[in-house]
Amino acid sequence: MENKKSRVVIMGCESYDNELVYEKLKAAIDLLGGIDQFVSPQERILIKPNLLRGKKAEAAVTTHPAVFEAMIRLLQEGTYNRLSYGDSPGFGAPASAAKESGLAAVASKYEIPLKEFSHGQQIDFFLGIGTKKYDIAQGVLESDAIISLAKMKTHGLTRITGAVKNQFGCVYGLNKGMSHAHYPDVRSFSKMLVDLNRYLSPKVRLFVMDGIVAMEGNGPASGKPVPMKVLLVSDDPVALDATFARMINLDPSFLPTLTYGEEMELGYWTAENIELLGEPLEKFYQPDFDVVRLPVGEGEPSTLSALKVVQDLVIQRPVVDKEKCIGCGVCQESCPVEKKAIRIVERKRRKYPLYFYNRCIRCYCCQEMCPVGAISIKTPLLGKLTIYKNKENLPAK
Repeated sequence: MENKKSRVVIMGCESYDNELVYEKLKAAIDLLGGIDQFVSPQERILIKPNLLRGKKAEAAVTTHPAVFEAMIRLLQEGTYNRLSYGDSPGFGAPASAAKESGLAAVASKYEIPLKEFSHGQQIDFFLGIGTKKYDIAQGVLESDAIISLAKMKTHGLTRITGAVKNQFGCVYGLNKGMSHAHYPDVRSFSKMLVDLNRYLSPKVRLFVMDGIVAMEGNGPASGKPVPMKVLLVSDDPVALDATFARMINLDPSFLPTLTYGEEMELGYWTAENIELLGEPLEKFYQPDFDVVRLPVGEGEPSTLSALKVVQDLVIQRPVVDKEKCIGCGVCQESCPVEKKAIRIVERKRRKYPLYFYNRCIRCYCCQEMCPVGAISIKTPLLGKLTIYKNKENLPAK
């Protein structure tokens, strides 16, 4: 990889007022040379938001409609008219997720079609290091250029979800869930994400992270909305995510999506290789942001005793709050392992999930997909007393 600094723009934005977001996003992209540096009018441009599931915009689960609209306006004013949008939600149909989140109304206003993200084709990526095959959505395959609109959130498996992970939505339908079964530990999963970005890199030209209101805590779908009042923009997803990590006092070296991202020549995470433009990072620094400040992968099965019973007593695991649980069965449906690690049982006329932790691969799909936030990731008592002791608030670098 050419030894050239990656540029990340930090642009403050106080609210989701449509005009304010448009002005701030335009100013941020202008600092990188303008939108013409990344796409051309003859290209079929796909705008790829984060549409994890159908949720109202104020829940901070999805890319906010104001950010989506600002990007459309910038492109259409530049005579970019071959536009479309789409994403593959973790649960539910793309059209329903777009409608619930408010993106469909914006797209209709500007006559932007929703592309096909429920079906696609398997492709070969011979340069892949972690994997060489992907099931890519038809809407992605039919595009020439992609602009990725990520959401600033925490994530149970990868600590954060941002620019790198946003491309996971280019894998269509249930194939995303099956990826967790094929790559059952966080390191192999992270390599798969980096390879996916490497495959898509000729198309994905620009990354925007919506951090005006972010999500902390039990992300990426059941956490707490928290104002960060910032937009991050870059053409390097690794550098962008590393900047987000530093902003919340999380050491970027803890995140395999970033360390593998630099190692596999997707981008840079080290501070000396990143040039920050716009406003100073310190202005948006939130050291108390609720995120696990523990190296990703520490305490996973490969680093512990070979005895599975010991592993299950110490490593983090999904736990259900029976008072919140509505017994819908989404957790069981989203579990990617062949012999389900979750079974819905009925006790005293109430349904709730029963976990078989000896089968659980700790992908946390159940926690991610729970529609009512009844599942969270907890550390067993023995784990708190051993590998996780005093490590959850390590300072960032």
